[in-house]
Amino acid sequence: MEGLFILFIFVGIPAVLSLYVLIGVFHEWHHKNLRNVLWAATIILGELYTYILLKFGDVSFDAGWNEQLYNAQRHQPIWTGGYVTLIVMSLLGVIGAAVLISKNVNKIPPLVSVMCISFMYMALLVQLVWTIQCLPIVFSLTPYLVVPVDIFLIAITIIKEKIKEWGDAGNHLNDDFGKNIFIKKLNKILINSKKWPFYALILFLPLLGMVLGVLILFGQEPDAIIKAWTNTSDWTFSSKVGPQNLYYDEHYLCTVAAGGHEGIVKPLRMGERHGHKVIVNRQLMIANAFENVLEEKTPHFHRLLRNFYDTYGFPIADMIRMHKVACDITYFVMKPLELFFLVVLYIVDINPENRIVVQYLPKKKSKNN
Repeated sequence: MEGLFILFIFVGIPAVLSLYVLIGVFHEWHHKNLRNVLWAATIILGELYTYILLKFGDVSFDAGWNEQLYNAQRHQPIWTGGYVTLIVMSLLGVIGAAVLISKNVNKIPPLVSVMCISFMYMALLVQLVWTIQCLPIVFSLTPYLVVPVDIFLIAITIIKEKIKEWGDAGNHLNDDFGKNIFIKKLNKILINSKKWPFYALILFLPLLGMVLGVLILFGQEPDAIIKAWTNTSDWTFSSKVGPQNLYYDEHYLCTVAAGGHEGIVKPLRMGERHGHKVIVNRQLMIANAFENVLEEKTPHFHRLLRNFYDTYGFPIADMIRMHKVACDITYFVMKPLELFFLVVLYIVDINPENRIVVQYLPKKKSKNN
């Protein structure tokens, strides 16, 4: 039952909304208020589902290109320093669409309508580049493509509807275009609504330049619109090469050694476990050395303990994985056990430190003569 509910939430609702958006391109809906609400739901839920989908796809939105990642994780697809620029461009597009939806275009000058379409182009540009940026994982996360397609279809529907609304009104009085001679001339040029998409494209670059200029005054980098995509690793427009991912072992003490704050868990070196590189700290080496002793001295008890650890250790690792504070807390919780393990090692082993220091060292490959 829960599975059906999740399927309905994450597949059924998006499918119905997307179908509604697609039909709206070819069929004019009479209940405009309901349509607008469904459009808003399509965009908001679509962006939310995309975020969730990418998070499940091991995308780390807060990890810069130069940060160390683990297993199949990917760095952030958008550089943090470019967030403001892209958010402003997207918001201007939403505002432009909202003005056109809420107003009868016959009651505003055509220049305003064309500017609104230009602002919508800004948001569409962000969506287009975002889609191309994420192409490396699109084939494994196909539903991700639905959201940008829906947004483009909504924009097409709005523009198409407003062009028709202006054209159906017939003649337009020049007095409605203001008193400024230059503005009146511009509005006369824009009188043919069928050319609005083209005129909006011409107006797009000057408006974009103005927006970027204002953002620069407020501290954004001049090339933030480019760096937002290129100051990344693992993606289509990425110009940076991040560090190679390390294997993040499911052994939860391995998780602690790799995932906690360095000043607390004190990683010492790289090691190897099951053929994968892992980060090793002293707590992990002591625990593994203690397990070696159990395996040698009490193999039956070791098997029981190992089964218990495998049953409960992996879920703990999943809970604390990639949460530094949780790893730090686990490190401190394990301190008493670490001390107990160390005491046992010093009692039963002639050279306990030798046993500890060799833990997780790569196994030497035998050479065939």
